[in-house]
Amino acid sequence: MRTDPEGHGPVRYGPPLPDDGLPVLPELTAVLAAAAVRSRAEPVGGGTPLLEAACAYAARRGLPAEPDHMVAAPGAPALLLALTAALGGDVLVPRPCAAWWAPYARLLGRPVFHVATPAECGGVPDPYALLETVRRVRAEGGDPRLLVLSVADDPTATVAPPEVLHEAVEAAAGEGLHLVSDETWRDTVHAPHETVLLSPAEMLPDRVTVVTDLAGSLLPTGWPAAFARFPANGGGLRARVLDILTALGAHIAAPVAAAAAHALTEPEPVTARRAAVGHLHARVATAAHSVVVAAGALCRPPRAGRHLYVDLGPLRPALTARGVGDAQDLEDLLTARLGMPAPGGHRFGDDLGALRVRLSTGPLLGGSDEERAECLTSPAPLELPHVQRALNTLESVFDDLRDDAQRWEPPR
Repeated sequence: MRTDPEGHGPVRYGPPLPDDGLPVLPELTAVLAAAAVRSRAEPVGGGTPLLEAACAYAARRGLPAEPDHMVAAPGAPALLLALTAALGGDVLVPRPCAAWWAPYARLLGRPVFHVATPAECGGVPDPYALLETVRRVRAEGGDPRLLVLSVADDPTATVAPPEVLHEAVEAAAGEGLHLVSDETWRDTVHAPHETVLLSPAEMLPDRVTVVTDLAGSLLPTGWPAAFARFPANGGGLRARVLDILTALGAHIAAPVAAAAAHALTEPEPVTARRAAVGHLHARVATAAHSVVVAAGALCRPPRAGRHLYVDLGPLRPALTARGVGDAQDLEDLLTARLGMPAPGGHRFGDDLGALRVRLSTGPLLGGSDEERAECLTSPAPLELPHVQRALNTLESVFDDLRDDAQRWEPPR
């Protein structure tokens, strides 16, 4: 949907996190329902059971922490807002980046500077581009202090190789930046036994705050809960973040906190469901990637998450003939043709003139809870009629664009 700038401020909220499209795990529903009788609010920053569960979850991923290193909040956006306010200064983010990162800095009146990413992946800045951006911002009187990045990335669905991440982290450390590592999607890696995923907090433990939104792999997106893991020496920063969350009244709802604490302990039903969901979306994402690449679009192979990031620049002649001149036009066209959201790259900080979109795999699983649940239990979900129809629609739309592009090619 286009946004009319008249009467609006500078803050633009982008599309939500890609949903898994599946019914809620019954075990989590039961925990939430049992806690619904609680009348007391969860403390700001999270109660002891939730923080202890978050510590154990982080420790199993090589990031040990104590409860006084943790803060919980109703969603990662509240945490990033509080961190940005507490750290002060200007904010650096990769281009493209998650749609929700930049608006919170703008809400606080903080400049946001986008940094190009390396060829291998999105989510982390190219180290040379980062150094050049920091130098330029300081030369112009700015004060860059915070770099937000993600190893398993939304929107590009890539996973940064350790050597690429290490170079970016070293560059950031050399410039005295504090890093916020958004690790919402780390447990959605498509091939976990073949992918090396390291956290920046393992490389630079004193300057990295890890933020994890449980909507990535543990809770439904409608049950907002997230936690931040602060450096061991980050007590002052944690205290300032708690002050800001208190001023905002940023409590997690008590029933959601109970479900979050349970999910973070990773009992077998939760881990089995997470693995099944990850495998399903990996298969659908691979199929969708094959479709768009066969049509002539550019797209890195998706390695994590429930989405892929498609560059239709090679099909520009055909799109121009259809009146598509920028990412907003492309979003309008594909959303209407596909019957599913296709947010343009400009919503992720990419250039408006670049013809890029993020496509989510959730809408390809069917139109009802029954159809989507069937995808989760089927040994061959890509062969289900409703999934085949969705993929055929995707193929038809992209093949039409490819055929048009071929007709518009100049004679050799």
